[in-house]
Amino acid sequence: MGGSPDIQEMAVMAKQSPSANAKDTPLLHDDNNPIYLQLCARFKTAIAEGRMAPGDRMPSVRALASELGLSRGTVNLAYQIMAEEGYLEFRGAAGTFVEERLKKTSNAGSPRLVTGRARAERLPNIRPFQLGLPALDAFPRKTWNRLVSRRSRELGIEQLGHPQPAGLMALRERIAAYLAFSRGIACRPEQVFVTSGHRASLELIMRALHQPGDGIWFEDPGYPIARDFLVSMGAKLHPVPVDQDGLIVEGGRARAPDARFAMVTPANQSPLCVMMSKERRGELLKWAEEGQRWIIEDDYDSEYRYNRRPPLSLKAMDRGERVLFTGSFSKVLYPALRLAYLLVPPSEIDSFERASRLISAGCPEFHQSVIADFMEQGYFIRHLKKMRTLYAQRRQLLVDTMQDVFGDGVRAISPPAGLHLAMQFEGYRASSAKIATLAQADGFGLQSLSSWHMGPPSVDGLLISFTNLSSRHMAETLAQRLKAICMAADQEG
Repeated sequence: MGGSPDIQEMAVMAKQSPSANAKDTPLLHDDNNPIYLQLCARFKTAIAEGRMAPGDRMPSVRALASELGLSRGTVNLAYQIMAEEGYLEFRGAAGTFVEERLKKTSNAGSPRLVTGRARAERLPNIRPFQLGLPALDAFPRKTWNRLVSRRSRELGIEQLGHPQPAGLMALRERIAAYLAFSRGIACRPEQVFVTSGHRASLELIMRALHQPGDGIWFEDPGYPIARDFLVSMGAKLHPVPVDQDGLIVEGGRARAPDARFAMVTPANQSPLCVMMSKERRGELLKWAEEGQRWIIEDDYDSEYRYNRRPPLSLKAMDRGERVLFTGSFSKVLYPALRLAYLLVPPSEIDSFERASRLISAGCPEFHQSVIADFMEQGYFIRHLKKMRTLYAQRRQLLVDTMQDVFGDGVRAISPPAGLHLAMQFEGYRASSAKIATLAQADGFGLQSLSSWHMGPPSVDGLLISFTNLSSRHMAETLAQRLKAICMAADQEG
């Protein structure tokens, strides 16, 4: 390509601002706009303005990095992103070229420019490695749509009024039956309250039982969304450390002896995925009974353990009726349902009914009825069984791929449970928080473990979901991008 820009011209293009009347401006070190994304934007602008044409040869990563005074990892990451978005083509030993098939759009006369950040904004529910999402590609949509259609045809006038604040009785009955079968909890449907999500369950607890000044033990590290919500409700949180056996009860007694609540994730600690030991469960129940305190058991992801059966719930061991049990359909079905449930002791049914009438107009009953059908007809249990097998496979795929790409410098520190992995990456000077910030800027949904701590982090790493890894090629591509981001984070300091 005799007309291709040379290395000096390419460097000038990379240094220039992507604005219409660009002046030479330096590339800026900015967590909100990393160097590699600035490079992407400026080369895309050069392509859009015709200063680089389809078929032009790009300078080598080494040459451009040297010319710009950047690390090769930063330039390589920019090239990889542009290739994935259709701007560049790798031709092996021949080099890297502007994509020959790159066409101009009719409305702006320029190729469509889509950065990683823009992709994340347009598709917030499918960001790579995003936490909190089930495998959306494996949801039984045909079965679900059939149940939805049947319910739509049978919609009667009695279903057009206001929903019941505590939830549709048919669904409460199915939840009670499921908890008895799967979690060993003997309860009546009247004890079950259907809510619009986990935060709504917490709000109901706070309205019914919490008094101003009541302290709450909170696992450290622990779920940041629940933490921030409780703080917004005026709760006084006390971080309590976690080890391989779960929440350290003696640590809670020492730090906040007068606390009246403890919020725990005993089946699958969030985010370390460890299971609370039988001894710790006994200690925690004793603490609650002796002081008439309350335990909030968040049973999220308890269905997903891959080397053993789900453990007996803390609620099933509760002889003193001090446990408030919360669950959700977000992880086992899909988040857009916005439906969860709360199980309360028989003695507190009236208190929670009063609170639910005050703070909730009830959840839409149509989807409640569909979930009830889904459970009653056996689809729910079959779906869980299928997903346990699928998630075990995808979890192993992530572990194997990370080891292939990163070698011995990566290791999983969480046991085989839940919908994500806690992983540590050795050999990089950059903190996990820095790596996570750069990755999120490029559209990734992973998080740093440090962001889940209330105090100084006791353990660090990245939290990476494997649920939507649908192929080895996808896993390898994402792992390579993450490795390039780690290298760029090192170079950017």
